[in-house]
Amino acid sequence: MRRSWRMTRYLLDGGASAIGAAGVLGALAGALASSLVGFGVVLLPPALRALGALADRERRRAGRLLGRPVPVEPRPPVGSRAALLRAAAGDPASYRSAAWLAVHAVGGPPLAAGVLLLWLLALGGLVAPLIWWAVPTGAPLTFVVPITSWGRALLVPPLLAGAALALLRWAVPAVAAAHARAALASFAPSARSRLVSRVAELSATRAGALDAHAAELRRIERDLHDGTQARLVAIAIQLGVAQGRRAVDPALADRLLGRARALVEETLTELRGVVRGIYPPILADRGLPGAVHALAADCPVPLTVRVAPLDRLPAALESAAYFVVAEALANIARHSGASGGDLRVEHWAGRLVVRVTDDGVGGARESAGTGLAGIRRRVAALDGRVELSSPTGGPTVLRAELPCGS
Repeated sequence: MRRSWRMTRYLLDGGASAIGAAGVLGALAGALASSLVGFGVVLLPPALRALGALADRERRRAGRLLGRPVPVEPRPPVGSRAALLRAAAGDPASYRSAAWLAVHAVGGPPLAAGVLLLWLLALGGLVAPLIWWAVPTGAPLTFVVPITSWGRALLVPPLLAGAALALLRWAVPAVAAAHARAALASFAPSARSRLVSRVAELSATRAGALDAHAAELRRIERDLHDGTQARLVAIAIQLGVAQGRRAVDPALADRLLGRARALVEETLTELRGVVRGIYPPILADRGLPGAVHALAADCPVPLTVRVAPLDRLPAALESAAYFVVAEALANIARHSGASGGDLRVEHWAGRLVVRVTDDGVGGARESAGTGLAGIRRRVAALDGRVELSSPTGGPTVLRAELPCGS
């Protein structure tokens, strides 16, 4: 009966919100009517705000009941009273909200009263025989029908209670779910609103991708200028000095050549690091599964690694997934204090899913400068999404989804 009680709470709460909806719609109608003579224009903005707040509440209630993501209707920011009125007049969500709240104001109270009556019948039918037994002999008792004998006392109330319980068990959940689905359908964003939201999302991810690309170029330039270029200059100087001192001091020339050779090896190592930051060579050599296993092998925290068999994916996709795994494992090694973790890379339903879990202290935040914001930007640039769960005390779960067609 727990599910029935949850659905009952939804319908009872809906009865209260239906009364509020009737009040808000009445205030809105009064403001619209009085605006014809002028002073109602002042009352329209608060009535519209109340309408939007009540619609958002009903949307959240329905989403919680069905366990679905709550569709959010994008609302443009408005400033003045005139701007608010223009936005509401041109926003289809305002009309859909008002229409649904009108239906809810009519249907909500009867539904709440009906489910309350069913509970009273169920509980009353169970205690009616006890009341018949406890009252003085011959005293009248009515439970839907007059109870005048033990036969009726033991038959009618239990039958009514059983019927009420059956309705509470099957009919009430069906009615509540249908009500919630109708609410979400009424509040669902229009095609135009979804398009506007999608354009805004793509604009934001494109800006993030451009920022990430610019930051990567600056990093490469800094590494080449401050590291590799400086080492090459030092090598050139030492080779020049060695060449000039070869005839005068061969031993010094040999030492300088040895130093130059060591610097050449260090420079090559540094160049490999720069190239690895652009596109890790291991991805080209061993593919994403081999690269993931190599990263896990280098992690100081013991990991359980599960990588599904994968065909070769587009280079941008493999690089982004590699970056997600590398940053996540670096965070585990540096910040988590974990004793173990789990790394999964799977491919299903046209999406590449990377899931990294650790049993550390938790509390990971994107604002803490641990590379999580960079992960989100990289994934968003490919129209993917990132979910992070890291309560204080752990565990931390990072899940990234990247769309792919293979």
